[in-house]
Amino acid sequence: MQAIPFTVHIFREDEMYVAHAPELDVSSYGSSELEARRNIRDAVKGFLETSDEIGTLSDVLEESGYRLENGEWHAPQFVALDHLSVGVG
Repeated sequence: MQAIPFTVHIFREDEMYVAHAPELDVSSYGSSELEARRNIRDAVKGFLETSDEIGTLSDVLEESGYRLENGEWHAPQFVALDHLSVGVG
């Protein structure tokens, strides 16, 4: 089994904690940060295992910006995380 690295962003929505893996566009949630972290790990694992079972894992990872080097998958590197705003109306 190969390890697939991913980033997790955690934020609050009312009383819940939402965890999002932006590279793979997979989200999960929990009633605490710890639970959200545990749940996103399970969600990503399930997503990747299913992709592997149906034979699309390489395609999914490549489309998500991952690169395969020496038999290991490397996640895309984020350049910045910005908080922006735009006017509406």
